[in-house]
Amino acid sequence: MSRIGRKPIPLPKGVTVTVNGDDVTVKGPKGSLDFKVLPGISVEVKEDQVMVSRSSDEKAMRAAHGMTRAIINNMVVGVSQGFEKQLEIIGVGYRAQMQGKNLVLSLGFSHPVEVVPPAGIELATDGPTKIFVRGIDRQKVGQMAAQIRGYRPPEPYKGKGIRYVGEYVMRKAGKAGSK
Repeated sequence: MSRIGRKPIPLPKGVTVTVNGDDVTVKGPKGSLDFKVLPGISVEVKEDQVMVSRSSDEKAMRAAHGMTRAIINNMVVGVSQGFEKQLEIIGVGYRAQMQGKNLVLSLGFSHPVEVVPPAGIELATDGPTKIFVRGIDRQKVGQMAAQIRGYRPPEPYKGKGIRYVGEYVMRKAGKAGSK
């Protein structure tokens, strides 16, 4: 039995889970999320927890069991608390600023980079070097943060670029010089 898949998902107050065939809908104070369950996986709501089970012991079914439980758990956490990724900009002249709901990045290119957030994602800055990506869908928050980081990933010599807060960048030595 999958260690992750068999764990029940506790439902906090204000969060409801509705199962309609193979569609799972999670509603909470921050919004609503939907997920289509793979065939062979069943989801049932008992009192204040959600249980995920599988029909067979095939390898693909075991993998889908744990994945389905993790996705539904992330949906429950998302609609009750939300998710946030923090990015920091390091480098002389690199900065971020908000223009309405859009994020404008100055990253040493000949033009500013404008980032338009998709529906359900909120971008914010705290000063010119901190960026916050917030939302209820964990996958979308992570994807948006990775996309912003991808405009100027940290380089290994001086460490300049956009990185996640707390990310360690392996540094390389520069030129050794000639004899």
